[in-house]
Amino acid sequence: MTPYQALEILESMADPARAAEAEAYHKAPEGAARRYLGLTPAQIDEQAADWRSALSVEGRVSLAEGLWNTNVHDARVAAAKLLTQARIRPDSRAWTVICMWVEELDVWALADLVTTAGQKRVVADLDRIADLEPWVESENHWARRAALQMLLPFAKLNNLKDPEYDARETGLIWAEHLVTDRNWFIQKAIADWIDTLAKHDPARAAEFMDGPGLGLKTFARKEAARRLPDLPMTDD
Repeated sequence: MTPYQALEILESMADPARAAEAEAYHKAPEGAARRYLGLTPAQIDEQAADWRSALSVEGRVSLAEGLWNTNVHDARVAAAKLLTQARIRPDSRAWTVICMWVEELDVWALADLVTTAGQKRVVADLDRIADLEPWVESENHWARRAALQMLLPFAKLNNLKDPEYDARETGLIWAEHLVTDRNWFIQKAIADWIDTLAKHDPARAAEFMDGPGLGLKTFARKEAARRLPDLPMTDD
């Protein structure tokens, strides 16, 4: 299966009306020259699942890379889904491709999908946390967001072992660093991270909110603290 053949399959299901709606909704930056096919999530999921089951790991990664490079939104969605799997062995090339995608992120839907794919690879190899760190200072706010979100699985764990605990604390260090970043998506990512942590370790979440979390924008502080009663709110 070549990327060209795969794109032909996706194009055969195109819906021009839905494509126009998707283009207006996702709002890719001016100059992105992105094309939209208007496929439903179910259509893309089904096709990606078929390709995933039919192809080797090498074939999946090659197809994903080729689909992403078409700059067709629906194809990029399929590409991310091809690499969203807990077990990919070997996965070094998949990780390299995901990292390349992060640098090109420009809309929230693709950012969420690529981040989810990346989370699986970080959980599989905690040494990859070092690869995330430069993104915390990236000029691309989607990359900054990805660095934090790829550590989100460690906010969901109870009874953490040492490497997992260190990963969670790294996420909190990065969240503290990004508190002063007033970008809405960054603030929302921090809020989601702390809210998730509060489900599993409310004491640690409250400690963050009583310290660095005081600097969050009001909306983010409210969302982060919704499971933590009696925390004071602040003005932006």
